[in-house]
Amino acid sequence: MSEKNLLDNIKKLRELTGVGFKDCKIALDETKGDIEKSIEFLRKKGIAKASKKMTRTASEGLVLVKEDAGQISIIEINSETDFVAKNQDFIKFCKELSEINFSNKGNLEKIQNSKMNDGSLVKDSLVNQIAKIGEKITIRRSKFFDNTKGINFFYVHSALEKNIGKIVSIVKLDGIDKGENDDLGNKMAMHIAASNPLAIDKDGIDKQIVDKELEIIKAEIINSGKPKEMAEKISKGKITKFLNDNSLLNQIWIMDPKKKVSDILAENSKKKKINILDFIKYKVGEGV
Repeated sequence: MSEKNLLDNIKKLRELTGVGFKDCKIALDETKGDIEKSIEFLRKKGIAKASKKMTRTASEGLVLVKEDAGQISIIEINSETDFVAKNQDFIKFCKELSEINFSNKGNLEKIQNSKMNDGSLVKDSLVNQIAKIGEKITIRRSKFFDNTKGINFFYVHSALEKNIGKIVSIVKLDGIDKGENDDLGNKMAMHIAASNPLAIDKDGIDKQIVDKELEIIKAEIINSGKPKEMAEKISKGKITKFLNDNSLLNQIWIMDPKKKVSDILAENSKKKKINILDFIKYKVGEGV
């Protein structure tokens, strides 16, 4: 790795972890320049804590949502810079893709082979956009929520235009009565955008994510000087907190820190029990 690349990576790692120059350099040396492994290395040493700063956002772009007759589609389209994401030609292209995404119910393969207004296929128009704008553009991910069961709600954080933003969340709730407690759906979508749950309940969190977090927690405790037996005991409490913090039903309600999301659902289930059937949150570039 060149000295310039090393310095760039050290700067990036410091921004993500808040750790000092020397420790970041050691971590990068140990992991041969791998940022993600360096973050894990520092956490195991107890130097860096898990934080939202560690979520890598390596690309720019837009997230768009479309709603019609109770059905909702969501799509993320990435560009290399925020400058391009604000380009009117790019925005127009994304708006048309959002319509096509809705028509194809979130099927990316069908989207690529669909026709745009000018008669060209999406995959060909994408190449033309890249050539015209001069940046790599990708149609990253999409999803569709039908209206066969439950009611869908969505929230766009700091919307750039109607139904366009950098963070969009959707939630499907069962047991909602339109005109009575449907405001709960809007608030729930807002909570999801702010709190970033991984699953509806603890059992739904990916086992690989839980195992990796437990490995990091144990290594951090042992490296702090505590015996292995104590590390086992302490890690159980920490992993329980991790599961609660990342499962929607067990999260602290953003509008009342004295209550959990499950409490809010119970309070609003006077006529019918309200259940969360599904949800999703897209943040531009997250995890890329």
